[in-house]
Formats: sequence, structure tokens, C-alpha cells
Amino acid sequence: MNNLKAGFARVNINPPMGIHIRGYFKVRLAEAILDDLEINALALELGDTKTLLLSIDHCGIGQDLSMEFRKAASASTGIPTENIIIAATHTHTGPALLLETEDELIKEYTAFVKKRFADVAKFAIDDLKPAKMGFGKGTAPNVAFVRRYVMKDGSLKTNPGVNNPDIVRPVGDTDESVNVLRFDREGADSIVFVNFANHPDVVGGSKISADWPGLLRTNVEKILDNTKCIFFNGAQGDVNHVNVHPKGGDLNGMFMDFDDVSRGYSHAQYIARVVTGGVLQAFDKVEYIDVDTLKSEQRVIDVPSNKADPKDLPEAHRINDLHNAGKDHELPYEGMMLTTVVAEAGRMVRLENAPDTFNMTLSAMIIGPVAIIGIPGEPFSGIGFGLKATEGYKMILPCCLSNGSEGYFPMQDSYDEGGYEARSSRFKAGVAEYIIEQGKDLLTKLK
Repeated sequence: MNNLKAGFARVNINPPMGIHIRGYFKVRLAEAILDDLEINALALELGDTKTLLLSIDHCGIGQDLSMEFRKAASASTGIPTENIIIAATHTHTGPALLLETEDELIKEYTAFVKKRFADVAKFAIDDLKPAKMGFGKGTAPNVAFVRRYVMKDGSLKTNPGVNNPDIVRPVGDTDESVNVLRFDREGADSIVFVNFANHPDVVGGSKISADWPGLLRTNVEKILDNTKCIFFNGAQGDVNHVNVHPKGGDLNGMFMDFDDVSRGYSHAQYIARVVTGGVLQAFDKVEYIDVDTLKSEQRVIDVPSNKADPKDLPEAHRINDLHNAGKDHELPYEGMMLTTVVAEAGRMVRLENAPDTFNMTLSAMIIGPVAIIGIPGEPFSGIGFGLKATEGYKMILPCCLSNGSEGYFPMQDSYDEGGYEARSSRFKAGVAEYIIEQGKDLLTKLK
């Protein structure tokens, strides 16, 4: 017998203009709004258990601030924080959120967003209605691409540039599956939970936008009557929207940005349409099941710190000091290589006096035969594939930037190969494989 209930809510979180935009190693201040930023909430209830899945249009929220937001949602609903997952969509055209800052705009905006988390959580719980759940899978081809490439000189580069003649081959695999959960409710709108893996760094510039995840939600709701959409990003740490070998009209509506990455708002619209197509493939043909289990659990794991060799620290400090002084032009690098070198130097400096290990939290939620596994950072696609191999479930949805934003989680061999993600990660090689091991164990024991 199915006793599941589901609720939905949405609130607007557009920021004031002039606030710092998060996502690049360069200053950007918000100057206009292209489309709305939101927090979307899915509440679930089965028996005495209630859970919340909250998705915010943001680049990524650190563990401490995420906990503050979860506490606010908990206080307004009575749901324990361990039953709450907050995931960032990872848009690179949203404002900064910081727990501690002297910037008044960021301070005010962070307090505002905290209140909105409390609001949207309560609204979703108040909206709970009897529901049945179905799950299905579509595909979104040729919009997510591996972004790490072996070059002719044997090096590995992240985002080496469109039509770069020195590209030899990509390293890694993409997951083009669009995972869909459908909740049909009595006397209320249906709810669609969408999970797809790709970087929302498509729009660029200094105008506020939810990027393609926000446009995806709008598309789904325009096409499917009486339906609300919530989106959780997947294992997207080593994939993005850049097709380095474009053909025909692939570059329509795009411009070459400062870091050798092609971007454009119309391309974000294109990705949203393709992923919407994946949702539509699954929506009408989901497999409905009786949900007899609703569980949540979180596990804290310790991961070794990726500290620098002491001999590399003087140069790291020099690069970091030049960058902080706005003197990147004095460094002999351009485009994505400049970003990589600056990020690596910053990582070395920040970890110079850091602890030898960091703790972070894996978050799992079981809804019948479906599992959601939240990873507090940017996992490579290999982590997603590894977690999906956990036995005992009909569908597993790996979700990035969930209850934390602790950096990149590259696969073991990526550290030898190089590239932006491994060179900037504050975690030692082996972090990805450890996440897979611990995540699979968590899911197995929660079953």
C-alpha cells in the first residue's frame, strides 16, 4: 500500500545589483538579471518520517553555511537536519554567499537567503499531498563533453580551447542519462525531480542567471501542464558544455570568453531544451512503484589534505600575491592555463598551515527502490558511475554540491595526468575512490 506524500514550494532569491558574482578567478559585479534565481523544495512524508530536498541556484555552498541553512529549514519545519539535503545547481552567474564576510551586500544577501530557506521548507511541508512515485530515464546527447584532453606534447589540459590543433584525445567519459522521478499528487500539481550531470557555466558575463538548470525548469513546466520541476546536478566535475571540435552551427549564439571557453545565453537555452527532451522521453513512461521506505542518513568521512611540497611554496606565494594584487598580467600564462596556475598556487598557500585531514559529509536518501546520494563538492563522472553500480536499487541518483562545496574530487590517475581540477583540489589522490567506497557502503547499509 502506498502512503507517500509529496509537497513542492519555490521562492525567489534574486540579489541586489553590485554584489560579487561567484565562479571565476576574476572580479565580477552583478549588473542586471537575465532570469530568476530560486530555491526549489521537494518535501516527502512516509509514516512518521519527513524529508526535504532543497535545490538552490548557486555555484556552491560550503559545509558550515549549508548547515546554517539546514538548521533554518529544520527550525521552521521540525525536520531534523540529517533528513535535509541542500544542493547547489552550480550556476556560475549567481552571487556569493559567505558565513563570515565584511562585505555588507554579501552579508545582507546571505541573511536573506537563510530566511528564504526557512520559508520554502515550511511552504513545501504545508503543501504535502498523497502521491505516487514513478521513475524513468531519458538521454540528453551531445551537450555534455569531457573537458580534459591529452595534448601533443604529452601534457593534459582542462578546456584547451576550441579547435586547438594540439588536442590528441579526451580523457574520461560523460554520462548522458537524464534521471527522472515523477510524483503524481491528489488534487495538486505533479512534481518532476530531474538529475543530469553537466557544468552550468554557459552564460558567462556579469548578469545574474540560473543558467540552463533554471531554463530547464521553465521549459518542463511550460510543456507539461500542471507540473512543477526541481533539478539536482549530477557528477559534473570533469564535464562541461564545450565542444572543442564544433561542426556546422555548433557555435551559433556563442562568444569566446576570457578563458578560451565558448559561452552564450542562447547555448544555455539550447542545453535546457535538449535536457528537457530527456525529461519528456521518461515522463509518460515512468515505472510507478509503491514506496514503502523513506530513510535518510549522513556519514562523515576524513580525507587527507593535498599539501604542497615545501620547495614549491615560495613560487606559490609569489603567484598568489600577484593574483590578489590584480597583477595577473605579470604572469606568463593566458586563458585556462592562467586559471589553473592561479588556482593551484591558491590551493598551496591555503593549505600551508591547514590540518592533515579534512572531514566532509556524504548524504543519502532512500525513496523506495530509488537512492539519492549527495556528494559535498564536484565529483568526476567516474564517481557517478561507481556509485550507480551499488547493488539493490532500481535507480541511483548521484548529486554534486550537496550539503557542502568542498572542491573537486578527481579520479586517482588524474593527479598524475594534471589539469585544473587535480592541481586545484585540496584533497590527495584517492579521494574519488574513497568516496565511491564509502558511498556504496552507506547505500548498502541504508537499504
